[in-house]
Amino acid sequence: MIDIQSVRRAYAMQVLAAAGVENQSLEDAFATVAREDFLGPGPWPILRWGKGYVPSPSDDPVYLYSNDLVGIDQSRNLNNGQPALHAKLIGSAFPRAGEHVVHIGVGVGYYSAILAAMVERSGRVTAVEYDNELATRAEENLQSFEQVTVIQGDGARVGFEPADIIYVNAGATHPAKNWISRLRDGGRMILPLTTRQGFMASPDAKPIERRGAVFRLQRCGDDYYARWISPVAIYPCEGARDEDAEAALGAALDRGGWEKVTRFYFGEDMPESSDCWLRTSRWCLC
Repeated sequence: MIDIQSVRRAYAMQVLAAAGVENQSLEDAFATVAREDFLGPGPWPILRWGKGYVPSPSDDPVYLYSNDLVGIDQSRNLNNGQPALHAKLIGSAFPRAGEHVVHIGVGVGYYSAILAAMVERSGRVTAVEYDNELATRAEENLQSFEQVTVIQGDGARVGFEPADIIYVNAGATHPAKNWISRLRDGGRMILPLTTRQGFMASPDAKPIERRGAVFRLQRCGDDYYARWISPVAIYPCEGARDEDAEAALGAALDRGGWEKVTRFYFGEDMPESSDCWLRTSRWCLC
């Protein structure tokens, strides 16, 4: 019989290697959180590029420990995200024991559990999910994690206590006002910015690098530093979509140069110069 704990440890090591991340706390979280506890009974629909969803050969959980997308709601192309991408993004946020993480767009809660394992019982995870059915599933799945609170609501508007990390797992066109205002000094925000082509792309869609980009914002006093992490195609974020911001984002992605971004400004702090990678009437990335 296969030792599932050994399988999980090998999976964790492979996922972090694929992400280019070295973080023992993150590896341990991936190695100890049981993915099958969040995805319902198998066999599971595994997304195979060019073939669509293909059922796993059986309900043996070993088939879940690969760097693959697993369908949650195939009718909406809604998946449990790719482990290596999440490892890269979570590693960029660098959660630590005792911190408060706000997770926007938790789905069925698997990556909320990863975050909870990293902040430990001395920390907290506020897990926000817009979809009522998914929020119910996440709450059930996360019952054993005492440090996690699940909230059903619009992640762009729901209130929460100041956060050390805001981890957004849905495609926005702009950072929500309460995300900015509730980020603590020293806090980190992982922000996927996507165009209308950023999720279900048509055959003639632009390459992924021209459809979405994930940025890490870090607050240092009154300043916000920014850096590009990764291209992305991800499910849209309800409540954080704006046509004007989307148009500005699309133009910026067409120009390229996202890797040169170093600062985020908003409101009265915006520089007068229009020489920014992405500029709207309310915020900019320069």
